[in-house]
Amino acid sequence: MENLGILTALFFLFSSSTSLHPSSQTNLQNHCLDDQRSALLQLQHHLYYAPNFTFSSKLELWDPNTQCCSWKGVTCDALGHVIGIDLSYQNLSGSFYSIFNLHHLQRLNLAANNFNTTLFQYGFGKLPNLTHLDLSASCFHDQIPVGISYLTRLVSLNLSYQDDCYWRNDQSSASLKLEKPNFKTLIKKMRSLRELYLDGVNISSQSSEWCETTSLSLPKLSVLSMSNCDLNGHFPAEFFLLPKMQRIDISDNSRLMGQLPEFPINNTLEVLSLQYTNFSGKLPESISNLKLLRVLTLSKLSLNFNSISGSIPPSIANLSSLVELDLSGNNFNGLIPPFHRSGVPNLAYLDLSRNRLSGSIPSSLFTLSTLQTLSLGYNSFSDYQLKLDMFFQLNNLRFLDLSNMSLLIGSHNKSLTFPQLEGLALRSCNLTEFPEFIKSQNKLTSLHLSNNRIHGLDPNWLWKTTLIWVDLSSNRIDIPNQIAFDDAISSFPMLRWLHLQSCNISTFPAFLKSQESLEDLDLSNNKISGAVPNWVWKKSLQSLNLSNNSLTSLDQFSSNQDSLRAPICNLSQLQSFDASFNKLSGSIPSCLGNINTLSFLYLQQNNFSGSIPDFGGATQLYALKLKDNKLEGKLPRSLANCTMLYAVNLGNNTLHDTFPLWLGKLPGLMVLLLRANRFYGPIKHLENNFPKLDVLDIASNNFSGQLSIEFFQATHKLRSLKINGNNLEGKLPRSLANCKKLEVLDLGKNMIHDTFPYWLVKLPLLKVLILRSNRFYGSIKFFEDGNAFPMLHILDLAYNNFSGEVSVDFFQSLRGMMVIDGNKVKPSYVGDNYYYKDSVTIMNRGFEIFYQKILTLLTCLDLSNNNFHGRILEEVQDLKSLHVLNLSYNGLFGPIPSALGSLTELESLDLSRNSFSGKIPPQLTSLTFLAVLNLSYNQLDGRIPESNQFGTFSNDSYIGNPRLCGVPLTRKCNEVGSKMLPPKEDEDL
Repeated sequence: MENLGILTALFFLFSSSTSLHPSSQTNLQNHCLDDQRSALLQLQHHLYYAPNFTFSSKLELWDPNTQCCSWKGVTCDALGHVIGIDLSYQNLSGSFYSIFNLHHLQRLNLAANNFNTTLFQYGFGKLPNLTHLDLSASCFHDQIPVGISYLTRLVSLNLSYQDDCYWRNDQSSASLKLEKPNFKTLIKKMRSLRELYLDGVNISSQSSEWCETTSLSLPKLSVLSMSNCDLNGHFPAEFFLLPKMQRIDISDNSRLMGQLPEFPINNTLEVLSLQYTNFSGKLPESISNLKLLRVLTLSKLSLNFNSISGSIPPSIANLSSLVELDLSGNNFNGLIPPFHRSGVPNLAYLDLSRNRLSGSIPSSLFTLSTLQTLSLGYNSFSDYQLKLDMFFQLNNLRFLDLSNMSLLIGSHNKSLTFPQLEGLALRSCNLTEFPEFIKSQNKLTSLHLSNNRIHGLDPNWLWKTTLIWVDLSSNRIDIPNQIAFDDAISSFPMLRWLHLQSCNISTFPAFLKSQESLEDLDLSNNKISGAVPNWVWKKSLQSLNLSNNSLTSLDQFSSNQDSLRAPICNLSQLQSFDASFNKLSGSIPSCLGNINTLSFLYLQQNNFSGSIPDFGGATQLYALKLKDNKLEGKLPRSLANCTMLYAVNLGNNTLHDTFPLWLGKLPGLMVLLLRANRFYGPIKHLENNFPKLDVLDIASNNFSGQLSIEFFQATHKLRSLKINGNNLEGKLPRSLANCKKLEVLDLGKNMIHDTFPYWLVKLPLLKVLILRSNRFYGSIKFFEDGNAFPMLHILDLAYNNFSGEVSVDFFQSLRGMMVIDGNKVKPSYVGDNYYYKDSVTIMNRGFEIFYQKILTLLTCLDLSNNNFHGRILEEVQDLKSLHVLNLSYNGLFGPIPSALGSLTELESLDLSRNSFSGKIPPQLTSLTFLAVLNLSYNQLDGRIPESNQFGTFSNDSYIGNPRLCGVPLTRKCNEVGSKMLPPKEDEDL
């Protein structure tokens, strides 16, 4: 009986437990509580379908006549409480306040919708049981609310990729940001968090604080995904070593620095994505300890980034889980690791391009039967004329890039079965003809053969019907007006992307007539002249580059390019248009200002006249370049509506207007160039103007009055300021010292009346200072010690009224001229970026020379045409990096110091029109780079040195020194004592 009682009890226990299983509890689960049902119906009422941000219909996802726990996307617990809502990928918009009445909610997924709103109004703190929150890619923007920081039970938080939503809907992007609360406040109580996805959230204001906070506050973290967050600082190595870490993605943070650590055995990392960051150092041998690693990406975008260097550890070829390896764009050297299918049996993606790898390509590489993408281009392999046939052993290969490799392409070998490629890149491979194996490539969608030596007629078989992207640039090919196709190739491909720049083309290819799907067309740097045929203006075009040709009109049938019926007006999807460096004239088509997709408009160096169009409709405009035309009138105030503007270049026109303070409200404007126009009047000030302005060039205009103190307080982020060639007067505002990022300051050719601005020594990054041709006066004094002008390498004080002696303190203050930059092989430039390169005009070699780019190597000191007196001090020898030294037209006297012979980089030395006496120091002959020497009109005597560069100088270098003798002068010296022989009667003194 006792046993029977036990069995009975077990039976009821088993029955009770099975009755609670979801599969047997349908009736209970479908009977959700009334308050839960009410909240869900309210949610449905306030949501609607909104593809492309446009109201479509009310949400009818759920049937009110059924039990709410059975509704799609709704999960309930056994008691009828809603614990999960998944409305992802529904194109929803509206509000979701009623969700916050579901206090038992544990999982909320609203990803990939179209809400296009902020999160401020929502009370996330009312959901204390929430463990999973996914709001990704739903067009949320602005500050992340503090309420999310109260969700202490969160295991997974995903706020990433809001910009994907805007891109999906063809709208201008906006992003979430973390300021108040900051990153530390957001996560400090989320001790249970395992997955953190903040990709695309702007955390730029956090400095490096976010790094320290995360590693200390999130001990259970297994996924850290924070790509494209504008992170900076140094990424802590501890992250890589967290015991449960599986995935780290911090890619696309160009200011984020760090190094890879030594990895311990049994590290759990599976995905490590660091591409387009500023990581440096080496790839450690212990990378072999990452036995679970599937993805490793360390690629760099450009040479402006630091690089991972050293050799690639051979042990990386034994990571058996590896599927994707991208080490491109770094500074790796040595050999390719011995990849073999036994070591990396799953490897599908291998990119080692743009490094310094050498040696031969290992034969074991061709055993990787799973490889689908292989990119080895732009290295230094020793294989000369590598046989392309070798790569066709990789039967599953779909994408192949061997750019910048010397290839031997034999005739079609019928015994070989070529893999059916989808993408082929053979740029800069010294090809002289089109590879014949392309004949058999029937799946090819992308073909890149630019920068070869291919010439002659392109064959019909090249134009596969599958092709979408084609780049044949920088070849001397002949594209016939009509292409005849055989039966095997009956039609021309419908291209989306075609680049034929620098192909010696003289007419628009006729096959473009049929290209109705073309999105990107580049015909730049050719010899095309005349008008653009109307059939070129495809409605599908998003990017069109016609620059550097000889085009005269944008309209084949009309000279009135201002007409709203001009064919370019049909390009409603146009994002980028470049017709610069042509011979276009007339007005700029006004319809360009109404294309709401237009981001880049480049029309510089043409003959456009008239006024600048109204840009009221071009709200996406990012960069506008109209310089070097004949434009006139005022700036259109509608530019203030282009809130995306980053760069505006209107230089060298005849625009007549006051300073455009109204542009200062543009939140992202960084480059403003108005030089060489007819702008006039004072430069006034409005509060909160130009919050991000990096470059301001208003040189060669008619601005007048005094510079505003408040203006420089508002524009304190300036890196380059050029206001030379105006009529500015008064004192130099001390508020310039607030511009701590200033690298270039050109105030030349004004009427500024002030003493030397010694307080500028507080600018730690100042590299170029031009004060020439003003009314500066007095002696040059420094009132503080320390590291003055640590980076200054061009100082021009010429044509002022400075006086007094050139002191020891002055020479010692020029710290930036004391160090020789040893990196002459790979020179760098001041302000070298895509939209703007700093330029400068200086006196060099006796001429006023305009430098379109400023080499950081170029070091110049010009004190000419002032009232300096006294001797040149020996301390001048400390300025070892000087290339140009000009002290002419002053009152300097005494001997020329032999210390000048220590300036071994000197190329131009001008000491003319002073009162120097004594002999020319023989030490100057050691200046082997000296190209120009001017010692004229002094009181020098004795023999002119004759060795090295002195043998190249003419009489003009010494004229006005009647006591000098020797070559190149006709005045000879005695054999002994260098006393002059009496001059002949006809000899000039």
